[in-house]
Formats: sequence, structure tokens, C-alpha cells
Amino acid sequence: MTVREVDIHTLPSMLTALRLPSFQKLWAEIAARADTEGWPAARFLAVLAEYELAERDMRRIRRHLNESQLPAGKMLATFDFKALPTLPRARVEALAAGDWLDGGGNLIAIGNSGTGKTHILCAIGHVLIEAGHRVFYTRTSDLVERLQAARGDLVLEAALAKLDKFDQIILDDITYAHKDRAETGVLFELIARRYEYRSIAIAANQPFSGWDQIFPDKAIDRLVHQASILEMNAKSFRQRAAASNKNAQAETSATTNTDNQNEGET
Repeated sequence: MTVREVDIHTLPSMLTALRLPSFQKLWAEIAARADTEGWPAARFLAVLAEYELAERDMRRIRRHLNESQLPAGKMLATFDFKALPTLPRARVEALAAGDWLDGGGNLIAIGNSGTGKTHILCAIGHVLIEAGHRVFYTRTSDLVERLQAARGDLVLEAALAKLDKFDQIILDDITYAHKDRAETGVLFELIARRYEYRSIAIAANQPFSGWDQIFPDKAIDRLVHQASILEMNAKSFRQRAAASNKNAQAETSATTNTDNQNEGET
């Protein structure tokens, strides 16, 4: 193979055309190091390729995080597992590995309000995105409103197809207090479409016994089938925070009274 003379000054424009921004940004610095340390050409290219791939991964994660609409700050590192001993951290971390997504498995966090159901589902969602999956978070009422509007405009199929790109959809508070047939109808279409194909993660305040007031039996069966269920019944974080503040105030008051008594005795 004959190698023709190449003008090195055209390298930046060629790297731009090839869409290799990390190559373009780092090649001169890495080349200088390679020349100084006597690297072979293969190592020089491998180092640049590693930087390029790492940067692409970071851009992909940022892009998928933005489209996911996941609430900020709800990570595994910020969840108080000690406050919910019935939910082992090891089990949650195993779910975050995402092996169950391949068969379209669902994830259900069920329990009373304020126990961290949304937090734990979103935390798992963050880990899944970092692993290369696509996740979408929404309040159930918001998604139902969008799908009903799409049905009214005769574009429901297109709206559902757009959701197919997500490996997991997180529906927050799926048992919200609406019972309109049109609303449950579009939800059932979403559930039926994703059954054993794509995952749905659900945060629900009502026990399963109350779901039949919202969904037909077929929908419940499809949600629960092959689902991992996280039971999260405990005193809510808000109640614990209020109790903690009350105790702290009582201790402060008791300390102040004791100090005042001591001063009076002296």
C-alpha cells in the first residue's frame, strides 16, 4: 500500500469530519508524550481511542439522563436503607444490574406514602442509564394526559411507539385516584404493548387489593407477571423527620431548663 504525503495541518479538519472530538482535542498532547516516551504507533492510537470511547460514553449518559426526566438527587447513595430494614441494599443493587430487563420484567415498589418508593425506583433508573439502558420517568397522571390527547388526535399508536425506545418506564403513583375508563384504557394499551417486551416500574401507595378498582384483571396480571416486588411499608420519612425534630426540640428545652435551675441554685 502506497502512503501519500499528508499535510498534518489538515488533521483537525479531518478529525472534525470523522466526528472524533476527543481525538481532535487530545492528539497533539498525546503525540508529544508518545514522541518523548517512544511509544509505538499502535499504543498511541489505542490511548486516543480509549479517550474517545470514554467521552462518547459520558455524552451518551448525559443525553439519556436528560431525556429520562429522572428527579435529581434520588440515588442509591442518598437512600436511607437503615430506615427500611425490610429492604436489603444487596437486593436493590442486584436489581440495578438490570439482568431482568431482557425479558421485559417489571418492578413494583408498593407501600404507604413517604417510604421512598419513588426514590428507590429512580435510583435504580440512574444505575441502568449508566449501564447503557434508556429510562423514562413520569407521573402516571401526566402520561395518561399525554396519551389521551394523542388518542384524541388519532396519533396514539405513534405516541406509544415513541415510548418503545425506553427499556424501562417508571410510572410514579400508578394508583392515583382516577377511575375514568378512558384513562385506564390508554394505560392498559401501554401495559399490553410492553408486556414481556419492555419493562415498567411502578410506585404504588395502594395495596394490590385496591388495584381492581383501577385496572381490569388482565392489566393487573400483566403488571405482576414476572415482576420483582419491593414491599416498602414503614413510617414515612417525613413522619420520622418530624418526630426527630420534636425529640430534638424536647431535649433542647430540657437542657435549657436544667441549666436555668442550676444557675438559680448558684
